[in-house]
Amino acid sequence: MDKIIRATAADGFIKMAVITARETVERARQIHRCSPTASAALGRTLCAASLLGESMKEEKATLTIRVNGGGPIGSVVAVSDSEGYVRGYVENPAVDPPRHSDGKLNVGAAIGRDGMLTVSRDIGLREPYIGSTALRSGEIAEDLTAYLLESEQVPSACALGVLVDTDRSIRAAGGFIVQLMPGADEELIGKLEDNIFLMDQLTTILDEDGPESVFAQVLKGFDYHIVGETPVGYRCFCSRERVSEALSCIEPEELQEMIDAGEEVEICCQFCGARYAFSPADLRALLSAQTEKKKI
Repeated sequence: MDKIIRATAADGFIKMAVITARETVERARQIHRCSPTASAALGRTLCAASLLGESMKEEKATLTIRVNGGGPIGSVVAVSDSEGYVRGYVENPAVDPPRHSDGKLNVGAAIGRDGMLTVSRDIGLREPYIGSTALRSGEIAEDLTAYLLESEQVPSACALGVLVDTDRSIRAAGGFIVQLMPGADEELIGKLEDNIFLMDQLTTILDEDGPESVFAQVLKGFDYHIVGETPVGYRCFCSRERVSEALSCIEPEELQEMIDAGEEVEICCQFCGARYAFSPADLRALLSAQTEKKKI
């Protein structure tokens, strides 16, 4: 089961969250027919969005991460609700550049570095809060760490990983964010950095030992306490009603052109691939409702 586990250490001065998300990323891979590199890029972004989204306190809040570094993969987008459930897409899912010399997927080459990582938080106010940072590597985790420090002034360490099996399915996926609270002793930073430097590869830990072992390695030498566990997954909120609402916002002239064409219009959800068909009669009903609404 995919989940986020949260823990505290050092009398609350250290907060850490770990996500394991193999099923979530595999679902995304299947929907978008991703190459191995696209699976890794989208999977890492989904895990990051889930970790940040689940930490929001507002019940109906949403968080969106968009990464675009000018590379061949285009934009990578992930959206999370406040429960940590995510959906997302990658603009060019077939992109699969040559791997690094050690055989690892080259996510940075697919995404590029000439661009931004942008985080948008919608908590129900008139305008969402938007922060961004210039990409460092295009590998997502390093870029997210920079964003958290620059835009939210939170000293953090982040790791994200996706292990793709030989049949292109997702064998392991997940990540962690560890943060220092205000007033934390600088000595804690050194200990955490040493632990993270010496830890095993993240996806190996998740694949062989599970998310609990990530805490054991990152927080080695600290007394830590698990404070919560939340199930997460891939979830889209699209529906025929929502698509109808979107079509209703189209200018009347454009709707009329679609009706005059006399052909069925099919709308595909970019997040889950669901398809919604609207006949000329359906569109005529939408136009009529739009016209009546303007009269009121």
